[in-house]
Amino acid sequence: MQRILRIAHAELVYVRRSRTAVIGVLTMLALGAVAALTTYSHISEQTELRARYQAETDAQFEAQPARHPHRMVHYGTYAHRPVAGLAAFDPGVDPYTGTVIYLEGHRQNTATFSEVREASGLLRFGQLTPAFVLNTLVPLLLVFIGFSMVSREREERRLNALYAHGATPLDIVAGKSLALAAVALLALIPALAALTWIVVLTPSEALAAVTIGIAQTGYLLLWVLLIIAVSTLTSSSRSALLVLVIAWTLIVVLLPRLAVAIAGHTVSLPAKAQTDLRLQNELRMIGDSHNPDDPYFNALRQRILNEYGVTRVDDLPFNYRGRVMEEGEALTSRLFARYAEEAAELQRRQMRILWSAHVLSPSSALRELTMTMAATDLDNHLEFLRQAEAHRYETIQALNRLHTEVLSAADDALRSTDIAAEQRTRIDAHHWSMLPDFVFVTSSADDRIRRVAIPAACLFAWLLAGLSTLAFGVRRLQGPAS
Repeated sequence: MQRILRIAHAELVYVRRSRTAVIGVLTMLALGAVAALTTYSHISEQTELRARYQAETDAQFEAQPARHPHRMVHYGTYAHRPVAGLAAFDPGVDPYTGTVIYLEGHRQNTATFSEVREASGLLRFGQLTPAFVLNTLVPLLLVFIGFSMVSREREERRLNALYAHGATPLDIVAGKSLALAAVALLALIPALAALTWIVVLTPSEALAAVTIGIAQTGYLLLWVLLIIAVSTLTSSSRSALLVLVIAWTLIVVLLPRLAVAIAGHTVSLPAKAQTDLRLQNELRMIGDSHNPDDPYFNALRQRILNEYGVTRVDDLPFNYRGRVMEEGEALTSRLFARYAEEAAELQRRQMRILWSAHVLSPSSALRELTMTMAATDLDNHLEFLRQAEAHRYETIQALNRLHTEVLSAADDALRSTDIAAEQRTRIDAHHWSMLPDFVFVTSSADDRIRRVAIPAACLFAWLLAGLSTLAFGVRRLQGPAS
């Protein structure tokens, strides 16, 4: 063990004396710190803004004067997606998906105001985040620092000197790996500090932050193993650098983007205009609650009259117009839910195709793992859409029930021609404050851990493959006989 530590120490001294390596490490530390600070500042601002806008939206809804309940159905409200606690580490898909949904009766609107669409074009090229620095830039730094750690010893014929001092091929490779791992750990410090600070502010995310930290450490350890293995197996430092740069380009840049292109080509999402046309056609077919002569609602009226044993809707013990609105909202919401689930399933199918990239690219596996644990992945966005729609439906139906149970049917029928009746259909404003506000509930850390089983297994398999490759390099490295 002492020989391994001495070799590692000597290699670190060599790295320290290399001006290029020192500048690279310091630059990466600065980038990591800047990424952590800027992303945290941006996320903090977004958190405050969205919370304030949600509070203002809720207050405006509750401050509405006495109105007819159906007027409030069309007045609507907004649901703002809160920022996940770990989004400061990896914003995931959040900058590309909408953050606000307008909730109103008879319609299911899409999320709008994505950061990429609202911000300058530069944001489309990606954000400098701690996750991006660790996933993309640090492996490249390790490649340029570690590509010659073993091949240099061979080229300069120093292996025999090491063997003469009692070092074995395993000692040499282990010492070099330990030195490069120390550099990787140094590059991890800004990100680990950011994760620690997030945990201090949001203790509920501790388990998720620890999981991300372990995954990021394992990912950089994988690169250490691959770099030293290639440096051990190749005949020259130039060859090692070429192989490693190609590997970095494939693993980090090309394969993840190729998988996205394949997923988009294999499972294409229909255009919004096309979907809206289909939806409108089906809405006309299922029945129109605003049309007094609609066949579906004529049949509904007859069923209700038969059920209560009366011949006129005016004799029912409730306001029939409100009951029609309830039924109409239930019909359209079921249709909206089906279309939303179809769209969500198409996106999930695309994600399942992306999983194939995890086998070929540990960078892709790590990205999915960190996004999922940070609650900034596609599933979190789809859950926001689901919860917003559930809140919309509950709010609209609560207003429809007020229409049914509180308003007089006679006044409701005369409100267009009788000013006094119209005034009586305006129910007291305290009813608006009794409706629940929208609160988005993110999945628990335990649930997120269960959902990262596949990318975690792929990362672990890559680690075993890297370790096996390094072990093969140790066996190929000539011993004292050289």
